Amino acid sequence: MPRPFHLGWFLQGSSVQAWGEPWTGAIGRDWMRPDLFTDMARALERACFDYILVEDSSYVGEAYGGSREIYLRHGLSVPRQDPSIVATLLFAATQRIGVATTLATFTHHPYLLARIMATLDQVSAGRAGWNMVTGSSDMAARNLGLDGLPEHDLRYDMADEYMACVNALWDSWEPGAILADTESGVLVDHEKVHSVDFKGRWYSSRGPLNSGPCMQGRPVIAQAGGSPRGRRFAATHGETVVANPKGIAAMKAYRDDIRALAAAAGRDPDSIKVLFLVNPIIGESAEHAEMRRLERIAAADRRIAQRLAHFSKVTNIDFSGFDLDQPIDEGLRTNGHQQNLDTLKRMGAGGKTLRQAFTEYSGTGLSVDLCGTVDAVAGQMAEAMQEIGGDGFLFSMGDVSRRVVAEVADGLVPALQARGLVRRAYAHATFRENLLEF
Repeated sequence: MPRPFHLGWFLQGSSVQAWGEPWTGAIGRDWMRPDLFTDMARALERACFDYILVEDSSYVGEAYGGSREIYLRHGLSVPRQDPSIVATLLFAATQRIGVATTLATFTHHPYLLARIMATLDQVSAGRAGWNMVTGSSDMAARNLGLDGLPEHDLRYDMADEYMACVNALWDSWEPGAILADTESGVLVDHEKVHSVDFKGRWYSSRGPLNSGPCMQGRPVIAQAGGSPRGRRFAATHGETVVANPKGIAAMKAYRDDIRALAAAAGRDPDSIKVLFLVNPIIGESAEHAEMRRLERIAAADRRIAQRLAHFSKVTNIDFSGFDLDQPIDEGLRTNGHQQNLDTLKRMGAGGKTLRQAFTEYSGTGLSVDLCGTVDAVAGQMAEAMQEIGGDGFLFSMGDVSRRVVAEVADGLVPALQARGLVRRAYAHATFRENLLEF
């Protein structure tokens, strides 16, 4: 039997992204309501996905041309609802699937974040994860009274200390601290709850955490380190890593690097699950899938300004003044998401113009191209995992609709299950246990 792999869904912000999409109905266009996403969560749970990762940002984009117009006009990552509230609603609609909530270190003090995540883990009965991010935009920092974000690598140095602080807070309740002994009338053993008196260079907290313990001890930590410093951080703290290197060779090299860095940090590499972003094109036949692929490329070309605006937002590079028909400048640098920029540069290798590279980038399946019938795509995923070695895929669909979710949950997943590639049922109750099942 082949080794099974894990499945997750990278949910980009709030349901505003589906406001104009077909196959959502009136509910889908009413972006303020969570019905589309709660229905999606139930469908993905039925398909036995490991988790949904709720992505976030805390500002309105204006990197493209120095204006908010294109972001607001087209609903590019705005409006956005608070991810911890969305996660609570997803938990209420489900029983087994994990939900990883994106919260940034510069937006939440360690005590506040530790308390929010402990609460989510409690109310979900041990299904909470934290997508740990350090931020990428000075504009977001200014929304919170800061002058800007620290330099990229320094953010990770600060994040190491942040992790030490939140871990101390989660550990401030020893196992067995909750007695709930009705005969003695004692709820909590006070000798098993401790101050942490954490004092670092950037963060401090007295503790203990007043929310009580996490169901899992700590939430599952998700991370997305693309740069060398980011990879070291992910290998040190992450339990599931979001990755988007392009092509099988790059995917294997990335996973091998994370595992080697984890071993060097004294961790078991098998305790970290690297999930690669994919955006499959599924058709009723090979011809139908190819037609849909060409439609996606054509749509990317028509919406290139919107795509570039989104890319400007995540990289902090204003692409509005770039000549689309000139090769990509290899000297581009960013204090934002480095992995995205590096991927675009690789797509532009060989002198491709920005238009060519970006259209190709937008029209592909992200880490690895997946196109065909459900059986063909299942086979492509199996071959990729066999060459890479593991650990699974994170679906990142540009536009969420009920049709897209059904194609994956009710079409592709059964094809994967028939090949023995993904689980047919949850074996455990908590997010971490299911993640470590294989």
